[in-house]
Order: sequence, then structure tokens, then C-alpha cells
Amino acid sequence: MLRAASLLVLCCATAASASAPPDVRLDAIAAIHGEAGPWAAAGFRMATFAMERLGVTAGKGDLLVEHRSPRAVQFSCVADGAQAATKASVGKLSLSWSEVPLEKMETVFTRPSTGARVVLRPSKRFVEAFLNAPREKARENATKVLALPDADVFEIVSTSTAPRAP
Repeated sequence: MLRAASLLVLCCATAASASAPPDVRLDAIAAIHGEAGPWAAAGFRMATFAMERLGVTAGKGDLLVEHRSPRAVQFSCVADGAQAATKASVGKLSLSWSEVPLEKMETVFTRPSTGARVVLRPSKRFVEAFLNAPREKARENATKVLALPDADVFEIVSTSTAPRAP
């Protein structure tokens, strides 16, 4: 049992890397979300992009994630994917969710030490391709999402690298 737990920690610690094998990333998503599906995989992709852009490492405590989406399972799955990649969580007060209409859906990644932010949303192509995707094809579709170009998964809403004004 201890060995399995150690392997899970190792798997999840390295999974946030875009170069990690797809199965490692899918397993990390499933460890948080219960299964790897396309919307959670999109959240994972968005988070790895944002962490790279912000220069932060998963689980190091210098990242806040706020996901804004409709109160519906496929849309909220993005937050679990972001959690799998970043190690942010509700319990650590580094992950939050708020309800907005679909047209305002976005995920905000903020580095508190610098005030830098990256705001992303699922791309129109992604939404068209995976809206109401069949659950029995969840992992298959998540695998597809991991292989898509960034622009087919998410759009950059805004970025800010300047420190926040006091």
C-alpha cells in the first residue's frame, strides 16, 4: 500500500509536465477527478500552459486558480483538471469556483508573489467538439485533448506580467 501511494505521489508530481507521457497525465487527472475526460484534460492543459507562462511549479504555493463556469458537470470538470496539474485545492484556499454563464467561462491563474495573471477559456473548437461528449468515451476523448494544439483546446483571454498596483 505504501509503495502504491508513493508511486501516485511521484506520478502526480511529474504529470504537470507537458512532456510527461499521456498515460501519466491521464492518471493524474483521474486521481483527482475520478476519471480522465475531455473537459478535465482541457483544464489540465490550460493549467500547464499557465504555469509555464507564470514561471511557477505545481504544488509550490505561489499560484491561485479561479475557475468560472456554468454550474454543470462538464464545465466544472475544467477545475479538477487544473487542480490535477497545479496541486491547487479548495482546502489550501488556492482553488476557487464561481458560477457564470457559458459565454463568460474562464479560468484565472494568478501568481500572488508577482501579481502576474493568465486568463484562459476553452476554445470554440474545443466546445464544439466535446460539448456533451459521451461518458463512455471519456478517456479516449481526454487522450485526444492531450494531443491537440493549444489553440484547439483553449484561448488566451488576457495575460499580465506587471505587478499589481498597491
